[in-house]
Amino acid sequence: MSRGLTTQILHADRLGGVEHGATHKPLHTSAAFGYETAAELAAVFQGERSGHVYARQGNPTSQALEQKITLLEGGIGSVCFATGMGAIASLMFALLKRGDHIVASQFLFGNTSSLLNTLETLGCEVTLVDATDARNVAAAIRSETRIVFAETIANPRTQIADLENIGQLCAEGGILYVVDNTMTTPYLFRPSAVKAGLVVNSLTKSISGHGNALGGAVTDTGLYDWAQFPNLLPAYRKGPASGWGLLQIRKKGLRDIGATLSAEVAHRIATGAETLALRMDRACDNALRLSTWLATQPAVDRVHYPGLASHAQHESARRWFKAFGALMSFELKPGHDTFAFLDALQLVIKSSHLGDNRTLAIPVAQTIFWEMGLEKRQRMGIAESLVRISVGIEDFADLQADFAQALAKV
Repeated sequence: MSRGLTTQILHADRLGGVEHGATHKPLHTSAAFGYETAAELAAVFQGERSGHVYARQGNPTSQALEQKITLLEGGIGSVCFATGMGAIASLMFALLKRGDHIVASQFLFGNTSSLLNTLETLGCEVTLVDATDARNVAAAIRSETRIVFAETIANPRTQIADLENIGQLCAEGGILYVVDNTMTTPYLFRPSAVKAGLVVNSLTKSISGHGNALGGAVTDTGLYDWAQFPNLLPAYRKGPASGWGLLQIRKKGLRDIGATLSAEVAHRIATGAETLALRMDRACDNALRLSTWLATQPAVDRVHYPGLASHAQHESARRWFKAFGALMSFELKPGHDTFAFLDALQLVIKSSHLGDNRTLAIPVAQTIFWEMGLEKRQRMGIAESLVRISVGIEDFADLQADFAQALAKV
């Protein structure tokens, strides 16, 4: 019998077998794991049998979460990390070497952009392009290109990459296509539908949802042929090629870099993931209604949200995503004080987080994109008055009333 996504996630632990009839996998806090014989221990170390050797590479509780993330994304396997950035950094450091080339969206999350800057200092080359048109990606690809990296919905201006055409381009060229699915989540969109080989999720955001846990994950969709990837080490070319990439990410990424997700946090995220669909339905509905209303307000200059017909990639969002997401941003008209507006909000929290049950707001240029400077912000289309909103699950009437009274004061 085929079951819905929420049903599968809710019962994944129980149906997988849990001692004492528990409905959740237990916490396994041990840092070390012992075996009856040295041969068994060696077999686990060499990847010839399943098991755990040291908790830096994962533990039974994080493994249970990995199985849930794999289920959400419809992949063949996942590796969890302490943060979303830990996931991205680990896959990059595990798979790339000096002289390799990356093509990435110029609208990337600020910390991801900063990481790519670091990779450049270590000998990798990075080309940033307007990924809303796959032709720009095609023009940047060269023989040394190993990864094309894109996000589904850009933070904070909500540009949407030309996901399908980029996927086709990478498939034809044998290039690893990595898609950050954080802003859409696997409930709204599965990047495997556009031929992504690896999918990144910040579990801190909507998948956990409660603002009380940090985590990240890399999922292998099973669509990329790792036998053609030149940077895999001989030690990890064991068994079917489909498992080679994720094994190297776990060993050379998670193990060597050490961005390990603790058992306690893994358990918290796994529990939060059970209500992902319910929370996303409510948050996306609130975001669409709020963005539609804000677009009619005299003090508001522009609203950026894929659910609006005025959005440049609105039709693409309608075609690919189940809903338009919970992230939006808007600009106040000249003469209106952004800080005064934010200070006037009473219900909405001034915070840098995303994907929380509570609605959060932040002045973008003066905070999360301040470090990159005015010139780069202008190239990314980030106005000095831009306000980013991560829409939560509050009653919409309360949200609307809070924005209305704050706009009235400025």
